[in-house]
Amino acid sequence: MFQPPRGTRDFLPEEMLRRNWVIDKIRKVYENYGFEPLGTPAFESWELFKIKSGEDVINQIYYFKDKSDRELGLRFEWTASLARVVSSHRELIMPFKRYAIGPVWRYENPSEKRFREFWQCDADTIGVADPIADAEILAAAVNCLKSLSFTDFIIKLNDRRILEILIEQAGFSKENVLDIIRSIDKIDKIGLTEVKKELLKWLDNEDAINRLLSVISLKGKPEEVLLKLKENLIETDTSLKGYNSLKKITEYSKSFGFKNYLIIDLSLARGLDYYTGPVFEIYAKDYQDFGSIAGGGRYDEIIELFGGEPTPATGIALGFERIVPILEVKKAFNNIELGTEILVSSINENTKTESIEIAQQIRNIDIPTIVDLMGRNLRKQLEYASKKNIKKVIIIGENDLKEGYLTIRNMATGEQQKVKREELISILQRRAN
Repeated sequence: MFQPPRGTRDFLPEEMLRRNWVIDKIRKVYENYGFEPLGTPAFESWELFKIKSGEDVINQIYYFKDKSDRELGLRFEWTASLARVVSSHRELIMPFKRYAIGPVWRYENPSEKRFREFWQCDADTIGVADPIADAEILAAAVNCLKSLSFTDFIIKLNDRRILEILIEQAGFSKENVLDIIRSIDKIDKIGLTEVKKELLKWLDNEDAINRLLSVISLKGKPEEVLLKLKENLIETDTSLKGYNSLKKITEYSKSFGFKNYLIIDLSLARGLDYYTGPVFEIYAKDYQDFGSIAGGGRYDEIIELFGGEPTPATGIALGFERIVPILEVKKAFNNIELGTEILVSSINENTKTESIEIAQQIRNIDIPTIVDLMGRNLRKQLEYASKKNIKKVIIIGENDLKEGYLTIRNMATGEQQKVKREELISILQRRAN
């Protein structure tokens, strides 16, 4: 039997209903913040993806040639396509706030929690240099998570400019800064000791490396970390910009309502090369074993690299494939009505036309409804409704129909109620509300 390709999955209806519910919640919050949908191709020019992607990322991109020998790649995230659109559509009104929800592909070793095809839910703001845009992005992500029944988070915040200055202060060559950042980005995965071994390959000065690791190990409440950071940071134009961005995001976080979740973590790096300023990750406090459930940062240079005007940009991606399993562990879907709610059952051929008309009327009030398509008897229809977890069955008996009545059966309790045909829709509307 054929199986899905390695690292991909099938989603049967029950799971897809849950995934769609999550997507709808996220989409609604994004649109409430003024983000607009943008559609871009699933594959792009190979050269497009190579711009500003590190070697690790390039090795994960699905590469292929089409029948005209053009080099192409499947999208591995949404940012490159966004940058292409912004650089080529000068008519876009700034700030341009867009969201994108859909699958991306990465050729990496699959595991229980890691797949080669997975979904991301991105929101980005283009054209705003002030950290208010970074803060709003974080606020939107927090509101998305709250709408999905998450209640407590840890938002880790850092600035790549500060990390770069601290690395240079330690004595590393400026040309190796991105390599050092990629090593630092592995701290949570391989630990400080292993990261230290990697750093010694770039700088044969254990004391300097220890001092660097000591400073970047600072994490905690923003005001406290900023105070300690000021004591360890050489003031330059770059370091001051980084410091002030962290300070302003902290100040904005109070107005946006997420300050209580915010910590500054000076080891936070995020591995993508295109980040130029604030970077951030969000964790569900009681489910940190699942890893970050959102992450992003500022990338002010990438649109210019794609041929556009110099344009500030910032964004975040919600980790859809981590959020859904956490919601399942939390049993968040248990009390949510998903799927078909009503089966309209006809007893025989004489009531089939009426059952179709009634089903159409119920669908018109936005209640998911089906009719029996297989000509089964009532017992079989009720068994089907039970297996599909359908909540109500509208039974149309020939004699009842002649008298102007229908029967509503509650499938959970087995209780039945005879109602007038003309009152059915108003009764269902009242119960739905």
